[in-house]
Amino acid sequence: MMRLRIFLADDHQIVRQGLKGLLEREGFEVVGDAADGREAVRLAQELSPDVAILDFTMPLLNGLDAAREMLKTSPRMGIILLTMHTEDHRVVGAIRAGIRGYILKTQAAEELAQAIREVSRGGTFLSPGVSRVVVEAYLAKTDLPPDPLAPRERQVLQLVAEGKTTKEIAAELGLTTKTAESYRSKIMEKLDIHDTAGLVRYAIRQGLIEP
Repeated sequence: MMRLRIFLADDHQIVRQGLKGLLEREGFEVVGDAADGREAVRLAQELSPDVAILDFTMPLLNGLDAAREMLKTSPRMGIILLTMHTEDHRVVGAIRAGIRGYILKTQAAEELAQAIREVSRGGTFLSPGVSRVVVEAYLAKTDLPPDPLAPRERQVLQLVAEGKTTKEIAAELGLTTKTAESYRSKIMEKLDIHDTAGLVRYAIRQGLIEP
């Protein structure tokens, strides 16, 4: 029987090592790992794993946006997000983006193997704490407020919040400095936030960066 090929992305090396050991004991093959969202997208496209496990909060590109990029080129790849967040807008947003596994980090060890098998078969796996939130959001029929930012704007926001200069952001995203600057102005206008500190606070609330 072919072993399932797994890819891991988390910015903490100790977490990646721990997960790798755990998954190998369960009989999975870990084909690669990454410490930031950009590298994760590049490697996942290169390695074509069956399932990618991504931390929600990663440098350069968060797990949710990295997953969106991966699914554009590999729509069949199973993706599991590891997160500390149970807010319904994040969970429902992730499910709408095509992410089929959503696991709370506190539960990861017990639930991961089961989640991988489920997701690799095309099913969905949510941690119990998360599934309750989703059911409640569904029953309440709450329409989520749409994300005010387009994916590219969210990527720029994350890099601004990480302290990157306009020039560095332009280089990271393959833009001209002028375009990066105009993204930044557009983000401030859309969010009605007019200083970098405010953008940083917003990014923390959105889970794009760690406080």
